[in-house]
Amino acid sequence: MAHSTREPKVHLEIGSRLENVELVQIAVEAVLEQLTIEESISHQIGTAVREAVANAIEHGNLVDAEKQVEVDFGLEGDEVVIKVRDEGTGFDPENLPDPLEPENLLKPNGRGILLIKEYMDRVEYSFNNDRGTALIMRKRVDLPRGESDR
Repeated sequence: MAHSTREPKVHLEIGSRLENVELVQIAVEAVLEQLTIEESISHQIGTAVREAVANAIEHGNLVDAEKQVEVDFGLEGDEVVIKVRDEGTGFDPENLPDPLEPENLLKPNGRGILLIKEYMDRVEYSFNNDRGTALIMRKRVDLPRGESDR
């Protein structure tokens, strides 16, 4: 086969408005559906992306509509790789309050990173003061024959 559409690459740039979170999730899940990724895995990836984009908008860009969130989505072998970048100043992922501690159980936020780590295989952060924070998430998936590198 001569076409190379088997390695999708998606790049999205959105303004930091919370209503854009769902658009990104829909776009990512549509690509996963085209790849015939199992629905439960697709939902986990979509939820992780939703949480990452919401965090980038709220905590990274402080809901400043002038600031952008960039989402890059692609396949590397048998892994879905998603990078979410904001224009914020960054944070220390080791110093986040534990959402499972008794004093935090009833707080309405703080579970996004926990969900992302639960649903994705690997989660990494990249901090660049003049370019914001990037969250890189990886999830191994079973692709139909012919979709991944042999």
